[in-house]
Amino acid sequence: MYKLLGSIKNSWSLICERLYQYALLIRLNRPIGVFLLLWPTLWGLWIAAEGFPNINVFIVFVLGVFIMRSAGCALNDIADKRFDTFVIRTRTRPLAAGKITSIEALIVAISLIFIALLLVLTMNELTIQLSLFAVILAGVYPFMKRYTYLPQFFLGLTFGWSIPMAFAAQTNTVPKIAWLLLVTNILWSVVYDTIYAMIDREEDLKIGVKSTAILFDDADRVIIAIIQALVLLALIAVGRQLKLDYNYFISLIVAACFFFYQLRLIWNREPQQCMRAFINNNWVGLTIFIGIFLSYF
Repeated sequence: MYKLLGSIKNSWSLICERLYQYALLIRLNRPIGVFLLLWPTLWGLWIAAEGFPNINVFIVFVLGVFIMRSAGCALNDIADKRFDTFVIRTRTRPLAAGKITSIEALIVAISLIFIALLLVLTMNELTIQLSLFAVILAGVYPFMKRYTYLPQFFLGLTFGWSIPMAFAAQTNTVPKIAWLLLVTNILWSVVYDTIYAMIDREEDLKIGVKSTAILFDDADRVIIAIIQALVLLALIAVGRQLKLDYNYFISLIVAACFFFYQLRLIWNREPQQCMRAFINNNWVGLTIFIGIFLSYF
């Protein structure tokens, strides 16, 4: 009896340890990525619905955001396993540290993508068609840092693809405003992910990983400021086209203040400050969503 209980206890400990490593793999301990994907998705949903979206569509997309971001993290770690071991910030990730195998990570990723596809199958045909491209983007993005200095652009396209999907699910069409929102999100993604890439720039240069932080070089802060301005101009254009009220434009003023704060944080390129600036973008996305929400409310 004691041996049986001991065996059960050991098995349970192993299972818990495995689940813990899988949770780290999909970044449950770092939810910032979920929020950076969630906010533009909600922008698209609320604008497409001109207020409150269909509850089924809302549930599917919120769950889809979490699931696809988690799958993306697993795929990213599989692609970056060889590089992550040379970067201080990433060498403790489960795959890089040898806590789990590539096969395990791939099973986690495929399982999550399968669940996401089951969810999207409850939507209309146009949304299903767009979701297939989303899966391709999620699979291709992790490899972009090997071949191009613009992986941040592909991240924005991957994260922002939920916007045309949201319009398709809510209205069965993808109007011009959806594509303008997508472009806006791509620009915003270049801003925050360049700031993120500044943290690892020196190590990335040594191991051959490419990024906009490396491409922009000493002009990084100036170019980030210019792209931030373009984001705000694009959002102003969105508001004017949709005839959103003063709540929305107040939210853009607040977002501009957050952008200015981020520039101050990254001015000396200190890694900890760059991380703070990166995480601060959660408030940018939330602020803009509040402006949209109040305008339709």
